[in-house]
Amino acid sequence: MTDRLEALLERFSASARLFHAGALCGINDLAPEHGAGQLHLVRGGAVEIVHDGEPGLRIDAPSLLLYPRPMAHRFITDGERGADLACANLHFEGGAANPIATALPGFVCIALDEIDGAAHVLALLFEEAFDHRCGRQALVNRLFEVVLIQVLRHLMESGRTRVGMLAGLSHPQLRHALVAIHETPDRDWTLDSLAARAGMSRSVFANAFRDAVGCTPGTYLQQWRVGLAQQALLSGRPLKLIAMEVGYGSEAALSRAFKASTGMSPRLWKNEALGNKSP
Repeated sequence: MTDRLEALLERFSASARLFHAGALCGINDLAPEHGAGQLHLVRGGAVEIVHDGEPGLRIDAPSLLLYPRPMAHRFITDGERGADLACANLHFEGGAANPIATALPGFVCIALDEIDGAAHVLALLFEEAFDHRCGRQALVNRLFEVVLIQVLRHLMESGRTRVGMLAGLSHPQLRHALVAIHETPDRDWTLDSLAARAGMSRSVFANAFRDAVGCTPGTYLQQWRVGLAQQALLSGRPLKLIAMEVGYGSEAALSRAFKASTGMSPRLWKNEALGNKSP
């Protein structure tokens, strides 16, 4: 079977950094770092989760709480017994342009025992996080990253993502077209060639893609290519080489696609991304 996550994670990685392990008691406001998401693992204890303007959600079982994008949240626990949590900040390569972060819901809550194959990883993560042995930080960071991959797999296999890239990757036929785009964005993909990859007729493929992913195949291809171009721009690669690598025959063609997707030219986008106000 085609590996639906490999090309995604190779091109747009995610890193985690532990910032808390232990009991949280009473009211705790968790303000994310600039541009970062957060992943919380509740080992034990009851937690009420509050987001601005929304009723609280109470969990009483060991659970995973994922915030792929910055979102302020409050945890309310018993003032004396508290709840045991391990928490990490998440940094997705490419920031707001990272397709994994944008494809996920703003908040995900999953009982730990629902995540297939995660029991041993979670047991080791909690053991290391709540102890203070040498190499603890580096090891726990890597384990959080493993858990994130397991969550992505779980969301696809359980069908919990209804619309978007992950929903498309959950589809038994559309996944082949999406992986083809992810692995070889420089190919001259057409609606017919992508439909053939999916084993579907042109019209059925176009309708199914739009319903599952939320946009047309052409729009998705452009967004994927522009996302790769953004990543390459920040690494300092020249626009001419980037254009060829992501499937555009010239700088002008890439610039047109870039502006259509972001509303800015590649140069202006790069200046803003790097905090450079010069033209």
